Amino acid sequence: MSLRLSTVILPYRRWNEGGRAAWVRAEQLGFHSAYTYDHLSWRSFRDGPWFGAVPTLTAAAAATDRLRLGTLVTSPNFRHPVTLAKELISLDDISGGRVTLGIGAGGTGFDATALGQEPWTPRERADRLAEFVPLLDRLLTEDSVSHEGRFYSAHEARNIPGCVQRPRLPFAVAATGPRGLKLAARYGQAWVTTGDPRLYESGTPEQSVEALRGQLEKLSEACAAAGRDMAELDKVLLTGFTPDRGRPLASLDAFVDFAGRHQELGFTEIVIHWPIPDSDFAADEKAFERIAMEAPAQLA
Repeated sequence: MSLRLSTVILPYRRWNEGGRAAWVRAEQLGFHSAYTYDHLSWRSFRDGPWFGAVPTLTAAAAATDRLRLGTLVTSPNFRHPVTLAKELISLDDISGGRVTLGIGAGGTGFDATALGQEPWTPRERADRLAEFVPLLDRLLTEDSVSHEGRFYSAHEARNIPGCVQRPRLPFAVAATGPRGLKLAARYGQAWVTTGDPRLYESGTPEQSVEALRGQLEKLSEACAAAGRDMAELDKVLLTGFTPDRGRPLASLDAFVDFAGRHQELGFTEIVIHWPIPDSDFAADEKAFERIAMEAPAQLA
């Protein structure tokens, strides 16, 4: 299978001051998908401009024609399945069926406390995701949904006419633990990983590859337990968080070498960050564009 190349565009620029131009250029460069982060604020960008994911994707849908759009990733930290489903159905309609929902358990960053709550423990985040995903699946596939759960409720929530994509827009489930992988196997059309975060500071690229191999093996086991063929799921690597860091974007050759090693593991989509000067995602724009235009053919 040919490797898909996608990008993630952080929503830190005003739409008319470079925001729109990046999404339009992503389509021109031939990226399979362009995603954005669904956060209220994020890491070093906390004290600077940061815009909402769904409005940004809606504007991107209007500015493009072919590019797939999505979140990497949405989490229960500040989302409710009922309101999120309505927004997603609307976005899928506006885009003509080009939306993928990346979804995960979230973390302990700024989103975890922005609504005034204490950060949830890993177990609590997993508990919420385990209820969030099945309920969202129902909300996107049924005309009327009622649900009384431990964390979320819905009372005759109407979602007519549903998604343009049938039976619903695809879920890309970010997970490495057993409960999240079970959700990916049951509800996902794709699985997302950033690698093993324990290796980021002091690990090696070789150790990262082995860790990813182990994650893929666990995904295979989860799919087998669910009675599902693992080949049905796309396997997505969001780059920038492995020991390789930004080195794969240094040149076309460096990227093809990096992507080829991960393609051999079984990954079907590699996501690279749109360059952001003076940040962890700084990269030479000419090299980035050359990678976008030439790497997919070399990895076919």
